Amino acid sequence: MSSEQLAELAGVNAAKVRKDLSYLGTYGTRGVGYVVGELVDEIANELGLTHDWPVVIVGLGNLGHALANYRGFGARGFRIVALVDTDGSKVGRPLGELTIESLDELDVIVAQREVAIGVIAVPAPAAQEVADRLVAAGVGSILNFAPTVVTVPDHVTLRKVDLATELQILSFYQQHRTPSPV
Repeated sequence: MSSEQLAELAGVNAAKVRKDLSYLGTYGTRGVGYVVGELVDEIANELGLTHDWPVVIVGLGNLGHALANYRGFGARGFRIVALVDTDGSKVGRPLGELTIESLDELDVIVAQREVAIGVIAVPAPAAQEVADRLVAAGVGSILNFAPTVVTVPDHVTLRKVDLATELQILSFYQQHRTPSPV
């Protein structure tokens, strides 16, 4: 596939595609393009998607439940190894192939299952405590879905997903969309 074809699919110019892909090494052939399979493999390797990343989801309300049931994680190297909640009525209940466990067991769960990534899907008031517990247990990366800001030490990677903000971004683009000719 040529850089022009890739650029068209990505909505950028071909020079940008070539420049960005050059960070991976020299995989394209001038006048021929890129071997897609090799390029996909190299991008996956660079993104860390060739590893098996054990993940714990903390909070099994509606969002946590939906995340736990999402089957797309495994295909991308993210293996959900634990589901954790504080609600005693949920602890011990099966969810998919896993059983919901108590937050009190987080340290043991992280150590035994070598959890690398924690997902926070709890209400805002509990998010910082959960983040602190994940960090204390040794989790190196956290994805926060709670609608609040949490802080972690510099050695921990934190990403926040704010669905309301994402909708606001879409609203902006929708508002400024050029009307199509009829």
